[in-house]
Amino acid sequence: MFMNPNTPSPPEPQSRFLRACQRLPVDATPVWFMRQAGRYMAEYRAIRARYSLLEIVQRPEVAAEVTLQPVHALGVDAAILFADILLPIVPMGLKLEFAQGEGPVIHNPIRSARDVALLGELDPQADLGHILETVRLVRGELEGKVPLIGFAGAPFTLASYVVEGGASRNYIYTKSLMYGAPEIWHQLLAKLSKAIADYLLAQVEAGAQAVQLFDSWVGALNPQDYARFVKPYSQQVLSAVMASGVPVIHFGTGTATLLPQMKEAGGNVIGLDWRIPLDEGWELLGGDVAVQGNLDPVSLFAPTPVLRQHVEGVLQQAGGRPGHIFNLGHGILQNTPVENVRAVVDMVHEKTVVG
Repeated sequence: MFMNPNTPSPPEPQSRFLRACQRLPVDATPVWFMRQAGRYMAEYRAIRARYSLLEIVQRPEVAAEVTLQPVHALGVDAAILFADILLPIVPMGLKLEFAQGEGPVIHNPIRSARDVALLGELDPQADLGHILETVRLVRGELEGKVPLIGFAGAPFTLASYVVEGGASRNYIYTKSLMYGAPEIWHQLLAKLSKAIADYLLAQVEAGAQAVQLFDSWVGALNPQDYARFVKPYSQQVLSAVMASGVPVIHFGTGTATLLPQMKEAGGNVIGLDWRIPLDEGWELLGGDVAVQGNLDPVSLFAPTPVLRQHVEGVLQQAGGRPGHIFNLGHGILQNTPVENVRAVVDMVHEKTVVG
Protein backbone atom coordinates (compact mmCIF):
# COMPACT_ATOMS: atom_id res chain seq x y z
CA MET A 1 0.00 0.00 0.00
CA PHE A 2 1.33 3.47 -0.95
CA MET A 3 2.12 5.64 2.06
CA ASN A 4 2.28 9.42 1.80
CA PRO A 5 5.74 10.38 3.12
CA ASN A 6 4.20 13.48 4.72
CA THR A 7 1.71 11.43 6.73
CA PRO A 8 2.82 11.38 10.37
CA SER A 9 3.61 7.98 11.84
CA PRO A 10 1.25 6.69 14.52
CA PRO A 11 2.52 7.41 18.03
CA GLU A 12 4.52 4.68 19.72
CA PRO A 13 2.71 2.93 22.56
CA GLN A 14 3.64 4.15 26.04
CA SER A 15 2.80 0.96 27.93
CA ARG A 16 5.84 -1.24 28.48
CA PHE A 17 3.66 -4.29 27.75
CA LEU A 18 2.43 -2.95 24.41
CA ARG A 19 5.93 -1.76 23.51
CA ALA A 20 7.36 -5.21 24.23
CA CYS A 21 4.69 -6.79 22.01
CA GLN A 22 6.13 -4.70 19.18
CA ARG A 23 9.77 -5.42 20.16
CA LEU A 24 10.35 -1.78 21.10
CA PRO A 25 12.71 -0.75 23.94
CA VAL A 26 11.14 -0.69 27.41
CA ASP A 27 12.07 0.87 30.75
CA ALA A 28 11.71 -2.55 32.43
CA THR A 29 10.57 -6.00 31.30
CA PRO A 30 6.77 -6.18 31.51
CA VAL A 31 5.25 -8.97 33.57
CA TRP A 32 1.77 -10.40 33.87
CA PHE A 33 0.46 -13.88 34.63
CA MET A 34 -1.95 -16.19 32.94
CA ARG A 35 -4.78 -16.94 35.36
CA GLN A 36 -3.60 -14.01 37.49
CA ALA A 37 -7.15 -13.60 38.80
CA GLY A 38 -8.35 -16.73 40.52
CA ARG A 39 -8.56 -19.09 43.43
CA TYR A 40 -5.13 -18.36 44.89
CA MET A 41 -6.32 -14.84 45.82
CA ALA A 42 -8.42 -14.31 48.96
CA GLU A 43 -10.30 -11.48 47.25
CA TYR A 44 -11.42 -13.82 44.50
CA ARG A 45 -12.40 -16.60 46.90
CA ALA A 46 -14.62 -14.13 48.74
CA ILE A 47 -16.50 -13.44 45.51
CA ARG A 48 -16.69 -17.13 44.61
CA ALA A 49 -18.33 -17.76 47.95
CA ARG A 50 -21.26 -15.71 46.61
CA TYR A 51 -21.26 -16.57 42.91
CA SER A 52 -20.41 -19.47 40.62
CA LEU A 53 -17.94 -18.89 37.80
CA LEU A 54 -20.72 -18.58 35.25
CA GLU A 55 -22.59 -16.16 37.50
CA ILE A 56 -19.48 -13.97 37.79
CA VAL A 57 -18.99 -13.69 34.03
CA GLN A 58 -22.68 -12.96 33.53
CA ARG A 59 -22.37 -9.93 35.86
CA PRO A 60 -20.05 -7.41 34.17
CA GLU A 61 -19.51 -5.35 37.33
CA VAL A 62 -18.41 -8.46 39.24
CA ALA A 63 -16.24 -9.79 36.39
CA ALA A 64 -14.63 -6.36 36.11
CA GLU A 65 -13.84 -6.35 39.83
CA VAL A 66 -12.21 -9.78 39.53
CA THR A 67 -10.21 -8.66 36.47
CA LEU A 68 -8.86 -5.68 38.41
CA GLN A 69 -7.99 -7.49 41.65
CA PRO A 70 -4.49 -8.64 40.58
CA VAL A 71 -3.70 -5.26 39.02
CA HIS A 72 -4.27 -3.61 42.40
CA ALA A 73 -2.65 -6.38 44.45
CA LEU A 74 0.38 -7.35 42.38
CA GLY A 75 1.54 -4.38 40.29
CA VAL A 76 1.42 -6.35 37.03
CA ASP A 77 1.88 -4.55 33.71
CA ALA A 78 -1.33 -5.77 32.08
CA ALA A 79 -4.80 -6.92 33.05
CA ILE A 80 -6.41 -9.92 31.39
CA LEU A 81 -10.15 -10.17 31.04
CA PHE A 82 -11.77 -12.55 33.54
CA ALA A 83 -13.81 -15.02 31.51
CA ASP A 84 -13.49 -18.62 30.30
CA ILE A 85 -12.44 -20.00 26.93
CA LEU A 86 -15.57 -22.16 26.73
CA LEU A 87 -18.12 -19.34 26.96
CA PRO A 88 -18.60 -19.00 23.16
CA ILE A 89 -19.74 -22.62 22.78
CA VAL A 90 -22.84 -22.13 24.97
CA PRO A 91 -24.77 -19.85 22.60
CA MET A 92 -23.69 -22.15 19.77
CA GLY A 93 -25.83 -24.87 21.35
CA LEU A 94 -23.58 -26.85 23.68
CA LYS A 95 -24.67 -27.60 27.24
CA LEU A 96 -21.80 -26.58 29.50
CA GLU A 97 -21.54 -27.19 33.23
CA PHE A 98 -18.66 -26.52 35.59
CA ALA A 99 -19.02 -29.58 37.80
CA GLN A 100 -17.65 -29.38 41.33
CA GLY A 101 -14.23 -31.01 41.40
CA GLU A 102 -14.43 -32.11 37.76
CA GLY A 103 -13.98 -28.93 35.76
CA PRO A 104 -15.96 -28.26 32.58
CA VAL A 105 -18.44 -30.90 31.41
CA ILE A 106 -20.23 -30.70 28.05
CA HIS A 107 -23.34 -32.83 28.12
CA ASN A 108 -23.90 -32.99 24.34
CA PRO A 109 -20.41 -33.45 22.85
CA ILE A 110 -19.75 -33.26 19.12
CA ARG A 111 -19.28 -36.74 17.63
CA SER A 112 -21.01 -36.71 14.23
CA ALA A 113 -21.77 -34.67 11.13
CA ARG A 114 -25.27 -34.06 12.50
CA ASP A 115 -23.80 -32.65 15.72
CA VAL A 116 -21.67 -30.22 13.73
CA ALA A 117 -24.61 -29.23 11.55
CA LEU A 118 -26.64 -28.39 14.65
CA LEU A 119 -23.99 -25.96 15.93
CA GLY A 120 -25.32 -22.44 15.63
CA GLU A 121 -23.40 -19.33 14.63
CA LEU A 122 -22.07 -17.03 17.32
CA ASP A 123 -23.20 -13.41 17.45
CA PRO A 124 -20.79 -11.89 20.00
CA GLN A 125 -22.81 -8.71 20.51
CA ALA A 126 -26.07 -10.53 21.16
CA ASP A 127 -24.75 -13.72 22.74
CA LEU A 128 -21.80 -12.46 24.79
CA GLY A 129 -22.68 -8.83 25.31
CA HIS A 130 -22.03 -9.19 29.05
CA ILE A 131 -18.39 -10.09 28.30
CA LEU A 132 -18.03 -7.08 26.04
CA GLU A 133 -19.55 -4.86 28.72
CA THR A 134 -16.91 -6.17 31.15
CA VAL A 135 -14.25 -5.11 28.65
CA ARG A 136 -15.73 -1.61 28.53
CA LEU A 137 -15.98 -1.35 32.31
CA VAL A 138 -12.40 -2.49 32.85
CA ARG A 139 -11.05 -0.12 30.20
CA GLY A 140 -12.80 2.73 31.97
CA GLU A 141 -11.12 1.80 35.24
CA LEU A 142 -7.69 1.18 33.71
CA GLU A 143 -7.43 4.18 31.42
CA GLY A 144 -3.93 5.58 31.72
CA LYS A 145 -2.71 2.71 33.92
CA VAL A 146 -2.10 -0.67 32.27
CA PRO A 147 -3.50 -2.26 29.09
CA LEU A 148 -6.29 -4.83 28.99
CA ILE A 149 -5.77 -8.17 27.25
CA GLY A 150 -8.74 -10.01 25.80
CA PHE A 151 -8.61 -13.68 24.92
CA ALA A 152 -10.24 -16.74 23.40
CA GLY A 153 -9.56 -20.42 23.07
CA ALA A 154 -7.93 -21.56 19.83
CA PRO A 155 -9.78 -23.81 17.36
CA PHE A 156 -8.02 -27.04 18.38
CA THR A 157 -8.32 -26.46 22.11
CA LEU A 158 -12.02 -25.60 21.86
CA ALA A 159 -12.58 -28.57 19.57
CA SER A 160 -10.87 -30.90 22.02
CA TYR A 161 -13.30 -29.86 24.75
CA VAL A 162 -16.42 -30.08 22.64
CA VAL A 163 -15.49 -33.46 21.16
CA GLU A 164 -14.22 -35.05 24.38
CA GLY A 165 -17.04 -33.58 26.48
CA GLY A 166 -14.53 -32.03 28.87
CA ALA A 167 -10.85 -32.17 29.73
CA SER A 168 -8.79 -35.13 28.52
CA ARG A 169 -5.39 -36.74 28.88
CA ASN A 170 -5.20 -38.68 25.63
CA TYR A 171 -7.73 -36.94 23.33
CA ILE A 172 -9.02 -40.26 22.04
CA TYR A 173 -12.34 -38.94 20.69
CA THR A 174 -10.66 -35.85 19.25
CA LYS A 175 -7.96 -37.70 17.36
CA SER A 176 -10.38 -40.43 16.30
CA LEU A 177 -12.55 -37.78 14.67
CA MET A 178 -9.51 -36.19 12.97
CA TYR A 179 -8.21 -39.49 11.65
CA GLY A 180 -11.50 -41.32 11.02
CA ALA A 181 -13.75 -38.55 9.74
CA PRO A 182 -11.53 -35.68 8.60
CA GLU A 183 -14.36 -34.04 6.64
CA ILE A 184 -16.39 -33.69 9.86
CA TRP A 185 -13.32 -32.39 11.69
CA HIS A 186 -12.74 -29.70 9.08
CA GLN A 187 -16.42 -28.68 9.19
CA LEU A 188 -16.20 -28.33 12.98
CA LEU A 189 -12.96 -26.34 12.90
CA ALA A 190 -14.34 -24.02 10.25
CA LYS A 191 -17.34 -23.17 12.43
CA LEU A 192 -15.24 -22.72 15.56
CA SER A 193 -12.66 -20.56 13.76
CA LYS A 194 -15.27 -18.10 12.54
CA ALA A 195 -16.82 -17.86 16.00
CA ILE A 196 -13.44 -17.32 17.67
CA ALA A 197 -12.35 -14.63 15.21
CA ASP A 198 -15.65 -12.78 15.53
CA TYR A 199 -15.47 -12.97 19.33
CA LEU A 200 -11.92 -11.63 19.51
CA LEU A 201 -12.69 -8.81 17.10
CA ALA A 202 -15.70 -7.88 19.21
CA GLN A 203 -13.44 -7.69 22.28
CA VAL A 204 -11.08 -5.40 20.38
CA GLU A 205 -13.98 -3.21 19.32
CA ALA A 206 -15.12 -3.05 22.96
CA GLY A 207 -11.68 -1.85 24.06
CA ALA A 208 -9.24 -4.76 24.45
CA GLN A 209 -5.76 -3.44 23.62
CA ALA A 210 -4.21 -6.85 22.93
CA VAL A 211 -5.56 -10.39 22.71
CA GLN A 212 -4.21 -13.84 23.45
CA LEU A 213 -5.23 -17.00 21.61
CA PHE A 214 -4.98 -19.91 24.03
CA ASP A 215 -4.11 -23.21 22.35
CA SER A 216 -3.48 -24.81 25.70
CA TRP A 217 -3.74 -28.45 24.60
CA VAL A 218 -2.25 -28.33 21.11
CA GLY A 219 0.94 -29.96 22.41
CA ALA A 220 -0.96 -33.26 22.19
CA LEU A 221 -0.33 -33.19 18.43
CA ASN A 222 2.69 -34.04 16.34
CA PRO A 223 3.91 -31.51 13.74
CA GLN A 224 2.32 -33.38 10.83
CA ASP A 225 -1.14 -33.45 12.40
CA TYR A 226 -0.81 -29.82 13.47
CA ALA A 227 -0.01 -28.80 9.90
CA ARG A 228 -2.90 -30.73 8.40
CA PHE A 229 -5.67 -30.41 10.96
CA VAL A 230 -5.02 -27.24 12.98
CA LYS A 231 -2.65 -24.70 11.49
CA PRO A 232 -4.97 -23.46 8.70
CA TYR A 233 -7.69 -22.66 11.22
CA SER A 234 -5.43 -20.98 13.76
CA GLN A 235 -4.03 -18.98 10.85
CA GLN A 236 -7.53 -17.82 9.85
CA VAL A 237 -8.24 -16.56 13.36
CA LEU A 238 -4.87 -14.92 13.88
CA SER A 239 -4.86 -13.22 10.47
CA ALA A 240 -8.31 -11.75 11.07
CA VAL A 241 -7.40 -10.37 14.47
CA MET A 242 -3.93 -9.12 13.51
CA ALA A 243 -5.59 -7.09 10.77
CA SER A 244 -7.32 -5.08 13.53
CA GLY A 245 -3.93 -3.65 14.52
CA VAL A 246 -3.79 -4.80 18.14
CA PRO A 247 -0.96 -7.09 19.29
CA VAL A 248 -1.84 -10.79 19.25
CA ILE A 249 -0.24 -13.40 21.54
CA HIS A 250 -0.28 -16.99 20.29
CA PHE A 251 0.15 -19.40 23.18
CA GLY A 252 0.27 -23.16 23.68
CA THR A 253 1.85 -25.72 25.99
CA GLY A 254 4.02 -28.68 25.07
CA THR A 255 4.78 -26.92 21.80
CA ALA A 256 8.58 -27.26 21.44
CA THR A 257 8.16 -29.23 18.18
CA LEU A 258 5.42 -26.91 16.91
CA LEU A 259 6.97 -23.47 17.46
CA PRO A 260 8.09 -22.74 13.87
CA GLN A 261 4.64 -23.66 12.56
CA MET A 262 2.92 -21.65 15.27
CA LYS A 263 4.93 -18.63 14.18
CA GLU A 264 3.85 -19.24 10.58
CA ALA A 265 0.24 -19.46 11.75
CA GLY A 266 0.56 -15.97 13.19
CA GLY A 267 0.94 -13.76 16.22
CA ASN A 268 3.06 -10.77 17.18
CA VAL A 269 4.10 -12.64 20.33
CA ILE A 270 4.59 -16.39 20.73
CA GLY A 271 4.13 -17.88 24.19
CA LEU A 272 6.71 -20.37 25.43
CA ASP A 273 6.05 -22.90 28.16
CA TRP A 274 8.66 -23.93 30.74
CA ARG A 275 9.60 -27.19 28.99
CA ILE A 276 11.94 -25.40 26.57
CA PRO A 277 14.61 -22.87 27.60
CA LEU A 278 13.49 -19.42 26.58
CA ASP A 279 16.61 -18.70 24.54
CA GLU A 280 16.27 -21.97 22.61
CA GLY A 281 12.61 -21.29 21.93
CA TRP A 282 13.37 -17.77 20.74
CA GLU A 283 16.12 -19.06 18.47
CA LEU A 284 13.67 -21.53 16.91
CA LEU A 285 11.24 -18.70 16.28
CA GLY A 286 13.75 -16.16 15.00
CA GLY A 287 14.36 -12.60 16.11
CA ASP A 288 11.45 -11.04 14.25
CA VAL A 289 8.81 -12.04 16.80
CA ALA A 290 8.36 -11.25 20.49
CA VAL A 291 8.16 -14.03 23.07
CA GLN A 292 6.25 -14.47 26.31
CA GLY A 293 7.24 -16.68 29.22
CA ASN A 294 8.36 -18.89 30.62
CA LEU A 295 8.67 -19.55 34.38
CA ASP A 296 7.43 -22.94 35.60
CA PRO A 297 4.22 -22.23 37.59
CA VAL A 298 5.41 -24.59 40.33
CA SER A 299 8.45 -22.34 40.87
CA LEU A 300 6.06 -20.00 42.67
CA PHE A 301 5.91 -22.52 45.52
CA ALA A 302 9.71 -22.46 46.01
CA PRO A 303 11.59 -20.65 48.81
CA THR A 304 12.40 -17.05 47.88
CA PRO A 305 16.12 -17.63 47.09
CA VAL A 306 15.26 -20.52 44.77
CA LEU A 307 12.42 -18.57 43.17
CA ARG A 308 14.80 -15.68 42.54
CA GLN A 309 17.25 -18.04 40.81
CA HIS A 310 14.49 -19.30 38.52
CA VAL A 311 13.34 -15.77 37.67
CA GLU A 312 16.88 -14.61 36.98
CA GLY A 313 17.46 -17.69 34.83
CA VAL A 314 14.58 -16.75 32.55
CA LEU A 315 15.77 -13.15 32.36
CA GLN A 316 19.33 -14.26 31.53
CA GLN A 317 18.01 -16.39 28.68
CA ALA A 318 16.04 -13.39 27.39
CA GLY A 319 19.32 -11.48 27.38
CA GLY A 320 17.72 -8.06 27.59
CA ARG A 321 16.53 -8.28 23.97
CA PRO A 322 13.53 -6.13 23.06
CA GLY A 323 10.38 -8.20 22.81
CA HIS A 324 10.38 -10.24 26.01
CA ILE A 325 7.22 -10.35 28.15
CA PHE A 326 7.75 -12.15 31.44
CA ASN A 327 5.03 -14.67 32.29
CA LEU A 328 4.59 -18.24 33.43
CA GLY A 329 4.66 -21.20 31.09
CA HIS A 330 0.97 -21.71 31.91
CA GLY A 331 -1.52 -20.37 34.45
CA ILE A 332 -1.05 -19.72 38.16
CA LEU A 333 -1.95 -22.84 40.16
CA GLN A 334 -4.43 -23.02 43.00
CA ASN A 335 -2.89 -22.43 46.45
CA THR A 336 0.05 -20.49 45.01
CA PRO A 337 1.31 -18.06 47.71
CA VAL A 338 0.21 -14.56 46.71
CA GLU A 339 3.33 -13.07 48.25
CA ASN A 340 5.47 -15.12 45.87
CA VAL A 341 3.54 -13.90 42.86
CA ARG A 342 3.98 -10.32 44.00
CA ALA A 343 7.68 -10.99 44.64
CA VAL A 344 8.19 -12.15 41.05
CA VAL A 345 6.75 -8.89 39.73
CA ASP A 346 9.18 -6.95 41.90
CA MET A 347 12.12 -9.19 40.98
CA VAL A 348 11.52 -8.77 37.25
CA HIS A 349 11.14 -5.01 37.45
CA GLU A 350 14.14 -4.53 39.75
CA LYS A 351 16.39 -6.78 37.67
CA THR A 352 15.54 -5.18 34.32
CA VAL A 353 14.89 -1.52 35.09
CA VAL A 354 16.76 0.86 32.78
CA GLY A 355 18.70 3.75 34.31
